[in-house]
Amino acid sequence: MLVGRRAEQAVLEQLLTRAQGGDSGVLVVRGEAGIGKSALLQHMRETAMAMGFAVHDAAGVEAEAEFAFAGLHQLCAPFLSRAVELPEPQQAALGVAFGLREGAAPDRFLVGLAVLSLLAEDGPLLCVVDDAQWLDQASAQVLAFVARRVGAERVVMVFVLRDPGVTDVEAFSGLPELRLAGLGTSDAQTLLATAVRAPLDDVVRDRIVAEARGNPLALLELPRGAPAVQFAGGFELPDVVSVPRRIENGFQRRANSLPADARMLLVVAAAEPTGDAALLWRAAAELGIAREAAAPAEAAGLLEFDFRVRFRHPLVRSAVYRAATPTDRRRAHGALAAVTDQQVDPDRRAWHRAQAVVGTDEDAAAELERSAGRARARGGLAAAAAFLKRAAELTPRPAVRAERALEAAHAKHEAGAPEALELLTVAAAGPLDAVAQARLQLLNARIAFHGARGGEGPRMLLDAAKTLAPLDPALSRETYLDALDAAIVTGDRGPGGVRAVADAARAAPAPPESPRPVDLLLDGLVTTFTQGYAAGVPGLRRALDAFNRHERDDHAVNDGDDRRWLWLAGRTAMSVFDDQMVHALAARHVRLAREAGALATLPAALLVQSVMLVLSGDFSRAAEQTAIAAATRTVPVLHGQLILAAWRGRSDETTEVHATMVRDAVGRGGRTEDFLAQYAMAVLHNGLGDYPAALVAATRAFESDELTHSNLAHSELIEAACRSGRPEHATAALDQLSSRALASGTPWGLGLAARSRALVSTGPAAEEYYREAIEQLRNCRVATQLARTHLVYGEWLRRQGRRQGARQQLRTAHQMLSDMGAEAFAARAARELRATGEHPRSRSAQPSDALTAQELTIARLVATGATSREVGAQLFLSPRTVEAHLRSIFRKLSITSRRQLRDLRLP
Repeated sequence: MLVGRRAEQAVLEQLLTRAQGGDSGVLVVRGEAGIGKSALLQHMRETAMAMGFAVHDAAGVEAEAEFAFAGLHQLCAPFLSRAVELPEPQQAALGVAFGLREGAAPDRFLVGLAVLSLLAEDGPLLCVVDDAQWLDQASAQVLAFVARRVGAERVVMVFVLRDPGVTDVEAFSGLPELRLAGLGTSDAQTLLATAVRAPLDDVVRDRIVAEARGNPLALLELPRGAPAVQFAGGFELPDVVSVPRRIENGFQRRANSLPADARMLLVVAAAEPTGDAALLWRAAAELGIAREAAAPAEAAGLLEFDFRVRFRHPLVRSAVYRAATPTDRRRAHGALAAVTDQQVDPDRRAWHRAQAVVGTDEDAAAELERSAGRARARGGLAAAAAFLKRAAELTPRPAVRAERALEAAHAKHEAGAPEALELLTVAAAGPLDAVAQARLQLLNARIAFHGARGGEGPRMLLDAAKTLAPLDPALSRETYLDALDAAIVTGDRGPGGVRAVADAARAAPAPPESPRPVDLLLDGLVTTFTQGYAAGVPGLRRALDAFNRHERDDHAVNDGDDRRWLWLAGRTAMSVFDDQMVHALAARHVRLAREAGALATLPAALLVQSVMLVLSGDFSRAAEQTAIAAATRTVPVLHGQLILAAWRGRSDETTEVHATMVRDAVGRGGRTEDFLAQYAMAVLHNGLGDYPAALVAATRAFESDELTHSNLAHSELIEAACRSGRPEHATAALDQLSSRALASGTPWGLGLAARSRALVSTGPAAEEYYREAIEQLRNCRVATQLARTHLVYGEWLRRQGRRQGARQQLRTAHQMLSDMGAEAFAARAARELRATGEHPRSRSAQPSDALTAQELTIARLVATGATSREVGAQLFLSPRTVEAHLRSIFRKLSITSRRQLRDLRLP
């Protein structure tokens, strides 16, 4: 019975109404056990069906949390017949994830895109995922990704989470929430009257309502556990046990009052998460339990038997399982293992068998290890880690136990779980051979670096690289490069700093065969940081050329591990001022990551591409890249948002993202996040004309090895120092920028250096440098810096009293900056123009101005001839959502066809 909840019903009904009209909706419903989530969702299901919705359910089950994609399979099972209509990469990803076909482990993005495409074809559709806190990690990540990408699919997705959280449900953070509180006094009294038929004294009624704290299930269940005499004179004694715990205790008391066979049947049902009644009865027969044992359990209102076995409430399942003795739990799992078909469901059989073991059992451990391999092949790292962890516990021989614990630690780390260090401790107890010891040392270093991002990580990676040198030279070289990259990122200039790590990396073993691109990159960076920038540039160029040539060979990329180094290669291309190479490597990285659905690498790839798009003045494309990355819920999203907001001159947005990054960096020890935030603040303040503030931020940014390596900080510091009247603060940055520009010899570097020298010069020399800067920057893709050069040149001309020349430069700067959306810099140019006596012209409106960033990106892709399905695959949208955006695009542009879109000149 649904009592109260009128406001909550209205929220859910509004979601359904919007979906009927062509929109989609997502909601996370939170509340403690028994608070009424299930009743509210049942009302929503009934309302949805009355409105013509298809309704599909899934539920997380605690015992299923170790089975990769189990929850997702529940939800998608009714749609799988349509999977043949999906593009082959999506079909393959879904098939492998669900164990329906063999193949490489699928990435969550590709699985998510497949699920999004399936759901989009069945609207209007309501998907309810109950007890989402018990979903397996793979399912939770994919469903959260889909929830963030539903658009015009006429799909409503509702996730139900129990509070307080019993597992990590970070995947759903940031989605719209509806938090259920207890019923008010009047509604609580109404509901209580339905549970207690006998007349209640007002004092007793008020006591029950107060004890239940507005929890509907407590109002229905607590009176059932109270002797009738208490209804006349009182209720339970006050205690500090939480309401859900008291409800669970009540269920336990009811279960314990049943006959022995009925209790054991309940334990088997609680241990069997699928609700398969036929399987339950086979397990019961294995234990000698007759079907008649179900009657007392049903009469007690604890569960129902039909084709499926359903507990009255999830708390019944947990109450029964926790109250069972260890012996009874092992008996239940043993029976379930005995009756589970090893050919049809080998992993669940292995899991049940493992839970039935007392002590150690090599056969059970080996079976779990095989299950771990299958889980990993499906992309279920968390499941593989759980299987391996239990396998290690069951392993009798110490050496094999240590190996399995090490493999479990690797899987836990890849899955982002915190137990990896605990498993490493087990593995370290050994004995391990030399190679395994080195792998343990390497994993320990990676955990230390990713966990704290501090100086200890690079030093530990160096130690691991040295250990690996005689055992695995190729892996040793990659680990040296890992250490060097870690030192650049952390910005620690102490014993674990870049120079110290580069010095140590000179001892790296020679490449075992002909040098790979990654080998050339290591050698080039070591030379750069030990012998100087000019000495390192030729080697870095060879490495970048090798990456570019190598990446043209798709087969080489897919077979090798070079793809993960494109992140560092792109930043290195920035360090040698090669804008064309940055664009090429970043675009390639993004394309490869999209094609593979690479969850781990796509955010970083999008960040490098987004930064380069911003510097090129293409803010709308950069905004769309940031929006795509936002679906991944990873740190690079904030980086991209921050830099874009700063260049746009949006003070409030930049400050807000900056504060978030600094707060997160403090929690993780991430110095580079703070340095990057300071760079963005320097850009913002330079645009606003607040040069003292820009100088403070730019000085801090210049302390970062990462930002000096990528050459982002120099020009901001020089401009801020000169405009603040403190040019002496620019000396070191100017010297370094000038020498690097000369060594690189590119228009980008030479143009920035010439502009910077102009800022510290006077008279004819200054003008010559300004003209040189403009000429150089015209020959590269860094449009933002060209526009800013016109701006500072115009400012200089005005201060020289040369108004006509100033107007020409400022007019050009204002037009360029306005067109790209650099609002603060454009406003600065407008102020300077007005000071010359000219009123700046308003930017001419373009038809495409009415388009959102996402619509503009879709329009550009469609204009190239891409189909809706192809566009959706690139942007992680369903074809239906792409079509909805196209209708909006056509309306805004006053056109009616894709052919007309191709004829338009889109920015």
